[in-house]
Amino acid sequence: MPSSLNQQHCTPCRGGVEPLDKAAAEAYLANLPSWRLAEHGKCINRDFRFKTFAQALAFVKEVGAIAEGEGHHPDIAFGWGYASISLQTHKINGLHENDFILAAKIDALVRPE
Repeated sequence: MPSSLNQQHCTPCRGGVEPLDKAAAEAYLANLPSWRLAEHGKCINRDFRFKTFAQALAFVKEVGAIAEGEGHHPDIAFGWGYASISLQTHKINGLHENDFILAAKIDALVRPE
């Protein structure tokens, strides 16, 4: 699997494919150390922290724009100083390479302080 996941694009998933097994998901996560497996390997999550509500909102808007462009949409919860993102491919009830591609693109938005 390429280490430059954020340079790839999500492919439409129409279902009918098997979700990644836990070992494959963990291999992808080696490139995304801030993300963690959840829901028995069916989902990946990451929490982001910000100094203000406005920063969290701006980040969520950027994530939304990327998700729309890729045609792959995360679950997002956010509020004052935080955003929590969960990714899974609902059509296959598990993880697909697309989830890791989008996670890498989201990670690219994070600017060091």
